[in-house]
Amino acid sequence: MSGYTKEYLEEKLRKELDTVHVELEDISDGCGAKFNAVIVSPKFEGKPLLERHRMVNTVLSKELEAIHAFSQKTLTPEQWQAKKA
Repeated sequence: MSGYTKEYLEEKLRKELDTVHVELEDISDGCGAKFNAVIVSPKFEGKPLLERHRMVNTVLSKELEAIHAFSQKTLTPEQWQAKKA
């Protein structure tokens, strides 16, 4: 077990990236090794996808050593609103 809960990861992302929305789904039957993530942050404004993913990977660098799969969608607040509409 990696020991990382979705709540822990969500809180860390919220704090480090000033997110307006974070949604993590543990898809590893509860062992915390595989996650799907939707991360919405104003810090992503004007940044290409690769740079956004690097920002997330940097924040979770220690945790990603234990997580086997981390799929992420990184959106700006504007993109998130358009997606919800």
